[in-house]
Amino acid sequence: MSQAISKIRNFSIIAHIDHGKTTLTDAFLRLTKSVSDLDFHERMMDSNPIEQEKGVTIKLAPVRMLYQHADQEYILNLIDTPGHVDFGYEVDRSLAACEGALLLIDATQGVQAQTLANYQKAKNLNLKIIPVINKIDLPSANVEQCILEIMEFFDLDEKEVLMVSAKTGQGVEAILQKIIEEVPAPSAKLIQEADEQDSDKLRALIITSKFDNHQGAIAYVRVVNGEIRRQDLYMSFSKTKFLPVELGIFTPAKEKRQILRSGEVGYLATGLKDISLLKVGDTITSFEDREMIDVLPGYKEPTPMVFMEIYPVDSKDFANLKDAMAKLTMHDSALQYQSTHSIALGNGLRVGFLGIFHAEIVRERLTREFDLNLIATAPSVTYQVLLTNNQTIEIHSPAEMPDLSRVRQIREPIAKLSIFCPESYVSAVMKLAQSKRATLENSLGTGNRIRLEYMIPLAELITDFHDKLKSVTSGFASMEYLLHDFQVVDAVKVEILVNHESVEALSFITVNNNVEVKARAIVKKLKDVIPRQLFEIPIQASIGAKVIARETIKAFRKDVTAKLYGGDVTRRMKLLKKQAEGKKKMKQIGRVELNQDAFLAVLES
Repeated sequence: MSQAISKIRNFSIIAHIDHGKTTLTDAFLRLTKSVSDLDFHERMMDSNPIEQEKGVTIKLAPVRMLYQHADQEYILNLIDTPGHVDFGYEVDRSLAACEGALLLIDATQGVQAQTLANYQKAKNLNLKIIPVINKIDLPSANVEQCILEIMEFFDLDEKEVLMVSAKTGQGVEAILQKIIEEVPAPSAKLIQEADEQDSDKLRALIITSKFDNHQGAIAYVRVVNGEIRRQDLYMSFSKTKFLPVELGIFTPAKEKRQILRSGEVGYLATGLKDISLLKVGDTITSFEDREMIDVLPGYKEPTPMVFMEIYPVDSKDFANLKDAMAKLTMHDSALQYQSTHSIALGNGLRVGFLGIFHAEIVRERLTREFDLNLIATAPSVTYQVLLTNNQTIEIHSPAEMPDLSRVRQIREPIAKLSIFCPESYVSAVMKLAQSKRATLENSLGTGNRIRLEYMIPLAELITDFHDKLKSVTSGFASMEYLLHDFQVVDAVKVEILVNHESVEALSFITVNNNVEVKARAIVKKLKDVIPRQLFEIPIQASIGAKVIARETIKAFRKDVTAKLYGGDVTRRMKLLKKQAEGKKKMKQIGRVELNQDAFLAVLES
């Protein structure tokens, strides 16, 4: 083991949203003087304005810090992981690039669902876990309760727990010292992962990627074995050869280097114009050794979990929407999209997202960065449909659902859901979960808080479950979910017809025993949000040819007889007849314009 590798420590921070992970990262940067006082600003690692506003890390960002301890200089590589369940795979690969992790817990909130889920990932990777309780300076801090939960949920010793206030800087230096003393140097992990004869051959793990207009696709890498220089390199899973145009480290700004050695974290500017070739979890090796090395374990393709159709309000903006999505895809390789068409809405895109939060971020970026006015349909999930000819197909939207006469069986995705909430809210949470077809698997209590584990259909989870959970628990509950499997469901596709015209973007798939209630609720909401016209508008919900719910939007009325003053009644009848004929003609050729409220009505039902 070389002297350089023995002085490297690679670590990450595991934390729930708003537990102070980014504030602690800022405290590390200040303490190690990695950023000058003039250049420093809060949330240094969050480059996107949406990240700074929402207080959640969307894209991971590594940083290299130098720190003196016991008269020796150490290299600390912090890999700042994303802070939301939708980016769980990136978290997993980020942790795979580390030897240790800080388990950060808010002293005012205690252990949360996301903390527990990411802890499990770190434990499966055999990382050294250092528990840290943050925000101890706040009057509402309950340190004793947090220690009890750490011992209960993580099976860790009370003596191992560090107390800090990232905001004031109290106890931050003790964390860095503990990282140096307890997190193993990279070589300890290399011995487990590589055969001795292959330890000098290059293997590097891609932990994320971004796109630069000048340097092309840039891979963020952790060098596991060997060294990276400016040489012909090869990506194992995408089977792509490239010559890096630049390599270097993050301080946190990019700093050029001639070589990246074993154990280091840095970047490779590949010069490639297609970011989809840089797959998170892929193994980079030298082109010469591509057939001789074993790829690093744990790679999997990012799978979209939620699908949504996005249409421009003005049909002329479709080309701009397509161009904007292509640019976003260059920065986010997990995005998948294809063109679609709706009779009511015109041309649009069907987009696959990692989760509902990922979808929200992309929609906000399209609106802000590209100045697009959009209509988004209700999110849907992937269903597996077994046809009568024994063929199994996957459908991503209600529009793809085949005719019911051809369907033998429908399977829907289910997720493992973990909820943390105070004891006093358990009954409200259980009632909500029951209404969403969730099945209770287990419950575990510690102190005054309960952990509930459910199996829940993903379709019920992705719409408004999180908002309703926060509502019924006054914001005190947290949740984490993971896609588990598919299960058989008795479901049907319901079409919505507006003025006798099917609007595919409003159609939905739901369970049979709830279909009429949901259909009535949706047509009633649509009646309230669709603007009235000069002609009558029927709104219908149908399964095949059978109409199961109907509402009618009455026409605007104009008193055409107001100008009459006496005279024969036939004059009045003649005017009313003429008006009726005009309304009949208008009803045949009239067009109903749908606004975003119509689609929100489906989403909220």
